Amino acid sequence: MRTIEIYDTTLRDGSQGEGVNFSLEDKLAIARRLGEVGVDYIEGGYPLSNPKDSQFFERVRSVGLGRSKVVAFGMTRRRGMAAADDPGMKALLDAATPVIMIVGKTSAFHVAEVLGVSREENLAMISDTVAHLVAEGREVFYDAEHFFDGWKLDPAYAAETLVAAARAGATRIVLCDTNGGTLPAEIATLTQAAAAALAQADTPVPLGIHCHNDCDLAIANTLAGVLAGAVQVQGTINGIGERCGNADLVSVVANLALKLDGYTVLGGAGTTNLTELSRFVYETANMSYRPGQPFVGSSAFAHKGGMHVHAVAKAAESYEHIAPEEVGNSRRVLVSELSGRSNIAALVKRTDVKNDRALLDRVLAEVCRLENEGWQFEAAGASFDLLVDRLAGTFRPLFTRDHYNVDVESRGEGDIRTLATVKIRVAGGPRHEVAEGDGPVNALDAALRKALEPVYPAVARMHLLDYKVRVINGQEGTAAKVRVSIESTDGEGVWGTVGVSENVIEASWLALADSFHHCLAGIG
Repeated sequence: MRTIEIYDTTLRDGSQGEGVNFSLEDKLAIARRLGEVGVDYIEGGYPLSNPKDSQFFERVRSVGLGRSKVVAFGMTRRRGMAAADDPGMKALLDAATPVIMIVGKTSAFHVAEVLGVSREENLAMISDTVAHLVAEGREVFYDAEHFFDGWKLDPAYAAETLVAAARAGATRIVLCDTNGGTLPAEIATLTQAAAAALAQADTPVPLGIHCHNDCDLAIANTLAGVLAGAVQVQGTINGIGERCGNADLVSVVANLALKLDGYTVLGGAGTTNLTELSRFVYETANMSYRPGQPFVGSSAFAHKGGMHVHAVAKAAESYEHIAPEEVGNSRRVLVSELSGRSNIAALVKRTDVKNDRALLDRVLAEVCRLENEGWQFEAAGASFDLLVDRLAGTFRPLFTRDHYNVDVESRGEGDIRTLATVKIRVAGGPRHEVAEGDGPVNALDAALRKALEPVYPAVARMHLLDYKVRVINGQEGTAAKVRVSIESTDGEGVWGTVGVSENVIEASWLALADSFHHCLAGIG
């Protein structure tokens, strides 16, 4: 088995993505989680760039990271300055990490146009920096920035930069597709060329691969690098990063561990924690999940077409390339107008309904009819369950609506008052309540809650997590139907409901009523 090192740069390269901003506590929490997963190297940031990164390196020393090593990131010494006198070198050493990553220019174009130094000076900057840090007792990795573009421009000089780093004591040479424009075949060819150049110079240092995703090829390029001999892969969790992002380590790890033979990663810890890790980073970064994200997305093992669901029920591997549990994910069956009886049977919880083919057909027909009118049950499992109960004749409403009224009054700029009045019948008697809210739906929810709580105290535990409105047929203008989707929780479970109407308040009422009925189903 060939061991592939996993080098995570979520805290540095990932934080450069648009809209990503980690606090110090966020960075420590992510580092802790990466350590639990078994990542080999955790790049914490550039200690000279900002106080937060400097504080991170101080604080992370007291965080138990298991087998993971923390890495400080920095640049080669400044031109015309001895490495020992460079403030950047001092900051890197003060970070007190066992490993330091140094980025240097590999492309002759960047040496001339960006750094504005001679080729000889650039080679000296690389060599002096690595040698100084090694002499101070640090393990040094060299990040060959713009390697692939630089090699295509001037392979001889690109090779010189790698050899300079290796002779100075670098223990890994990381080939970087900085602009993300290289294709997998080129990655493989040039990775082998780099290895050959180092071997020819009698400096056979192991290679790493660092790919960006500007052509949507970062994962493929990373795997191509491994197949060509790289022993270390670099990337970020969920592929976050500058421009189009980095190679997604979640998919890289899953592919290496589950799809390719002969490789071991994460110290053999396994891949069952990948879904949880992915979602933890999304939550910490305050980013939305990507449902279609391979391996770990909520849609990665979601089946909607009736033919697919029917086949998966017989043999999961018919439409799943791996078992979802291998990456900590789970299978989902969706119901829609595209569904067949198999979808309905898979989603129905009651065994008496599962075995009633005629009832299943009625449920399917009703789902198709409602979805044609704008309803959607994919994220509204609670509404689907109630629909089944209604068609089965077993639904017993715990409350019924007499009427509701919502008033919105503007008292001047920014001063809006919303008042909802609800009259329902519950436990055989009427309940009439009034409540204010931040908006019509909030006020309606508050009034309904006030009416129900004296009879069903359990509703106090329930609250709304999310509220979405979608215009279904926009060509109808202001008379268009709207679909309201609500996500609710009682602190233990989470459920979704849906309502459709030409009136957004009525659609909201329908979704709210289903949500409360679901919450109270075990009480009534």
